[in-house]
Amino acid sequence: MSNEYDVVVVGSGGGALTGALLAQRAGLRTVVLERTDRIGGTSAYSGGACWLPGSAVQQRAGIADSTESARTYLDAVLAPVDGWSPDPVKVETFLAQSPRVVAALEEAGIDFEWLPFPEYYDAPGRCPMGRSIQPTSIKRDQLPPEVAALVRPPVERDRVGGEGRGTLSGGQALIARLAATFVGAGGTIRTGHCVRDLMTQTDATGDHVVGVWATTETGPVEVRARRGVLLGSGGFEGSESRRHAHGTPGRAAWTMAPRGTNTGEPISAAINAGAAVDWTGLGWFCPGLEHPDGAGSFTLGFRSGVMVDAHGRRYANESLPYDRFGREMAKDPARVPSWFVFDSREGGRLPGIAMPEGDPADHLAAGTWVRAESVEGIAAAIGVPAEELEATVERWNGFCATGVDEDFGRGADEYDTFFTYGEGPNKALTPVDQGPFFAARFVLSDLGTKGGVVTDEHGRALRPDGTAVPGLYAVGNTAAPMTGPYYPGPGAPLGTAMVFASLAVADLVG
Repeated sequence: MSNEYDVVVVGSGGGALTGALLAQRAGLRTVVLERTDRIGGTSAYSGGACWLPGSAVQQRAGIADSTESARTYLDAVLAPVDGWSPDPVKVETFLAQSPRVVAALEEAGIDFEWLPFPEYYDAPGRCPMGRSIQPTSIKRDQLPPEVAALVRPPVERDRVGGEGRGTLSGGQALIARLAATFVGAGGTIRTGHCVRDLMTQTDATGDHVVGVWATTETGPVEVRARRGVLLGSGGFEGSESRRHAHGTPGRAAWTMAPRGTNTGEPISAAINAGAAVDWTGLGWFCPGLEHPDGAGSFTLGFRSGVMVDAHGRRYANESLPYDRFGREMAKDPARVPSWFVFDSREGGRLPGIAMPEGDPADHLAAGTWVRAESVEGIAAAIGVPAEELEATVERWNGFCATGVDEDFGRGADEYDTFFTYGEGPNKALTPVDQGPFFAARFVLSDLGTKGGVVTDEHGRALRPDGTAVPGLYAVGNTAAPMTGPYYPGPGAPLGTAMVFASLAVADLVG
């Protein structure tokens, strides 16, 4: 195998593969280095939504003026907070480049379609039912065999060592389509390469990044890059020590990143090469259904039930977009773990979307779920004051009768009702009144951390003095996010990663 390329891409998620494909199509000999034996990372677990305003895909779906309305929306949502403020140059560059990167990928043969999914803030410029797009599904037998064998299975199968499905959709379709097109254009994918350091070379203008050092099962290897290195390998969500050091809420065991991945070595390598970092974004959070093995599951779309803290009280609108609810969980230690209390109207299944949910019988046997004939019995089983939990449920049931959640406004926003089908005056408010009753334990999970390498509008890694580290680029969760502590809408992590990967390639091409 050659150990010298024009571009070395570290990681194989949506941002990394977008950069790799566009670099290869631009005539740059490109290699993708993935630390595990499967490609896609957390992107492969995702729904594949891409928040890329203003594209022809939205125009074909009849969504007008997407770029201008997205500008208004981001201006409203990305408010300065806790020492962070948006970079207007990066925001404007993102808006200008989004339709271009979609056009480039469609030209390469990757099909997208509009995905109805509400955006996460009721703010000026919000697009009704969202503006996210997603790749169309693809059959596994339509892929090159070497790509079909590499795409990471969906999370519920991957966590138990299973294989993928015959039809790949969502994030799997995105990874499969990008990888197949990249390989078809002559690109190289090498798995089992854990990048731990960057190679630098000094000349009259200073230090340049000229490659990477990686560990493999046969020993360390160096892979040189004539033009540059693009880091797109996720954050540090899988490292308990790094999470603690940077004050990131949650635990490594609860993250949605594939097990044994995303422990932050490429970020440390960038720091060693002189790059500045920003840890203020913290993470892309979500409530996580805890499993008997201690893992968490990304959960959204609660159809009924209430979430309570250690005191037996509600503390937020359970139908909030998942990142916003996760941030509510993180505000108080009494909320981690939380307990989601529900009844039997769905036959003892969780009235929500958990990926994966697991077997209720296994949960009950392990104590991550409990069952009782009364709300009082649930309170005893989860260790909260019975009078508080009974009052919480009684108050909730009263809101369901009137159709107004007087405490947290559940059901007032289009996102709140997107997943629900209740029959009362507010379809997001369904009473908890059909025994037996259940409670499921929830922890603070995440889709990845946000802290990482500081970059400019070209995806170039920056030094603390604001100058670029020559030859080094970072995107996705390896980089500090353009959106800071906010999650504007479905597909914002993938969309921003894909845009800045394309801009990094444009800079590499020159």
